[in-house]
Amino acid sequence: MALFSNAKKATSIVKKVRPTVVKTENVAKEIASIAKEYDIKQESLDFNILDVRSYIRDSAAKEWEEIENQNLRDIDKEKLLDPDFQIKQVYEVEIFSRFRNKDSLEEFKIAIGANATICKVFMQVKEGSVLHYFPTIREDLKSYINKHKVRAGILIYIFDEMLEDTVSKLAAKVQVEEIVTYEKTETILIAQSIEPTRTLDGTLILHYKQKAKQESEKKVDYSNRGYIQSVYKDELLIEYVKPRLGQPGRDCRGRYIEPKQPDEKNPIDFEIDEATIYVKEDENSIKFFAKENGYIAFENNKYMIKSEADVDEVSFRTTGSITVGTDSDVNLVVTEADAIKDAIGTGMRVEVSELDVEGNVGNEAYVKANKVNVGGQTHKTSVIEADEIDINVHKGEAVGKNVKITRLEHGVVRGENVYVSQAMGGRVYGENVVIDICTSYIKVYASNKIEIKKMRGSENVFVIDPLQRSKTRENFEKNKEEIEEIKSEMKRYKKSIESATIVVKKNHTVFNDIKRRLVQYKKKGIKFPEAYVKQYKLFQSQIDKLKELKESYKKLEEKLHLLSSQTDSLQYSILDARVVNRDEWKGYNEIRAKLIDPPMELVYKPREKEPFHVYGIVEDEEGNYEIKPLKEDI
Repeated sequence: MALFSNAKKATSIVKKVRPTVVKTENVAKEIASIAKEYDIKQESLDFNILDVRSYIRDSAAKEWEEIENQNLRDIDKEKLLDPDFQIKQVYEVEIFSRFRNKDSLEEFKIAIGANATICKVFMQVKEGSVLHYFPTIREDLKSYINKHKVRAGILIYIFDEMLEDTVSKLAAKVQVEEIVTYEKTETILIAQSIEPTRTLDGTLILHYKQKAKQESEKKVDYSNRGYIQSVYKDELLIEYVKPRLGQPGRDCRGRYIEPKQPDEKNPIDFEIDEATIYVKEDENSIKFFAKENGYIAFENNKYMIKSEADVDEVSFRTTGSITVGTDSDVNLVVTEADAIKDAIGTGMRVEVSELDVEGNVGNEAYVKANKVNVGGQTHKTSVIEADEIDINVHKGEAVGKNVKITRLEHGVVRGENVYVSQAMGGRVYGENVVIDICTSYIKVYASNKIEIKKMRGSENVFVIDPLQRSKTRENFEKNKEEIEEIKSEMKRYKKSIESATIVVKKNHTVFNDIKRRLVQYKKKGIKFPEAYVKQYKLFQSQIDKLKELKESYKKLEEKLHLLSSQTDSLQYSILDARVVNRDEWKGYNEIRAKLIDPPMELVYKPREKEPFHVYGIVEDEEGNYEIKPLKEDI
């Protein structure tokens, strides 16, 4: 049994719009109306411009006055910026179905767009568009672009002086290439009217806050919340931009653009401390500047610059890190003095000019200042950096110039002049180190002097090291690098000199023979043979080259000698260094000295209750060094 199905063919009826001629100011609206009437899509309709009539009027005229299209561009700017001046266009167009005739520019796909004020109009030639050459392409392109402008509500024959040039370039290119295909979208300016100037509202700019935000974004330090914001002399702190009415404009649809009235927002409703902040005012703004370094404070509706700041504690929970810089002239006092709490909390960073901490410095805290005083104790993972340091109980690391420690408990101290009241384990590096009471397990490294007033323990090491002086260390490292470079260069020169010497010796006999012959030729008035002259000049250049190499080598030798002498003088300074123990030696202790050249370490072990008090490095007649007790007053 065969099964059959009757399929009903669907037929689509294409609605065709009879060509319709209308006069209108709004072509897009007419197209939409016809599309709705025929129940079709607007995209299926096209139109031709049959005629364009332009009209103007001002406040004095009640009726519209027609103006020739060619005169539209002659309307002066003053009239266009008159709010009472009006301009419009009426278009006579023929609207029809798009498939009625094949368009010669059918493959040239464009769209019209504009900026926000519609004072700049652009033609966007879409990717994949194709432009073919035909004899009337110049005029057809102009009409084609104008049709798109009219449909977008943009006036034609005005504000579009550049259109002629645009069309000419497009036509010229396709005339040469015959077919132009657009590989990517291109945007071309085709109309530009009078852009209005933006109205400026009254605005208060807190520059000091913007600076703090930028600095925090750079550092990406979530613990630094700008609790104290440093400022510097003559720095711009606050600016009030005065409101300014913008200038009017007129868009490419012919509409007058009136500038909006400025908004008086963020007025100046605060006071300033005239002793620390000064003001500059002009027609555009009022600016507030710092008279001095410090930090900006806002109290009782008044801005001021301060140099002294008191906080209970520096912690992530309260202030966050405080990093205003050592050159800020900001002195910070942290008042938390509880022995079981941290005045500067875990991981906090403090950078100020001067810091006075009444309590403790916590785990992994970092402090940098010109002067630091810690009344409590420092954690073993904390770091203090300052020119002047005074710490009660030190367990962490302190780096400075003049460092004073009341009690050192296995901490590290690096400085130039270091004074420790009581050392109970730890390491000290400096130029001059004085310890009032030295217990056990102390290591001291100094370039000039180590002085112990009372010895109360043993297992201590006292090291004279000339490189503990920062300048000496820098000079030594610099000299060391230069010496290595010079030695390496001298090796290269030596090889070159050896090679050049072999060449000169090899050719010396031939050279003398040529020289003798040239003398004979000269006496007899005979012209020198060219070959002899060339050989003579070649050999002479080899001699000159050897001479230059030897001179350069000699200069390197002199420089090496000078640098070596400087290194020797660095080592010679160790002879002036002293270790002084004003008390009796107890238990096992060591005095060491580090020589620079040759790099070696001398060791001396004082006996318990040894009667000597002053020790130094002595060089014997053979140039050997050793540590010896010295008969010097203490």
